[in-house]
Amino acid sequence: MINVSDRLLGMLNGLVKKDEHVFSSNKNLGNLRRTFQRQHRRIAHRLANPKLLEIHFHTLRHWKATTAYRRTRDILHVKGLLGHRSMSNTLKYIHLAGEDPACDDYVSKVTRTIEEARLLMEEEFEYVCEIDGARLFRKRK
Repeated sequence: MINVSDRLLGMLNGLVKKDEHVFSSNKNLGNLRRTFQRQHRRIAHRLANPKLLEIHFHTLRHWKATTAYRRTRDILHVKGLLGHRSMSNTLKYIHLAGEDPACDDYVSKVTRTIEEARLLMEEEFEYVCEIDGARLFRKRK
């Protein structure tokens, strides 16, 4: 399950419905799959990039799990995000080999007062260390 915005919910509720599901029949799902595959091939050909053909709907699930883990470093959060009951299933979706160094980019802040430090903590910055009376904080970009 995922949270959706009120705007998206309004758009979905505005669709003509034959039953309670948005995509109700296997026939309709087959049409969606064929349309996706056709557009997928067309874009890969137009951009002259055959690697685009390696991207599938399920690839996006792996990407979401991996980026969520890299951002939070919280495997339980990712497990809940994917809706898994078993941690072993979640581990299949997280790819850590060859981590992208760009994922380790941080915004750094320095504080000299407790009030400044409190404000940064409320903005989800993490405390790193203290040097010469200045407190250093960081947060992933």
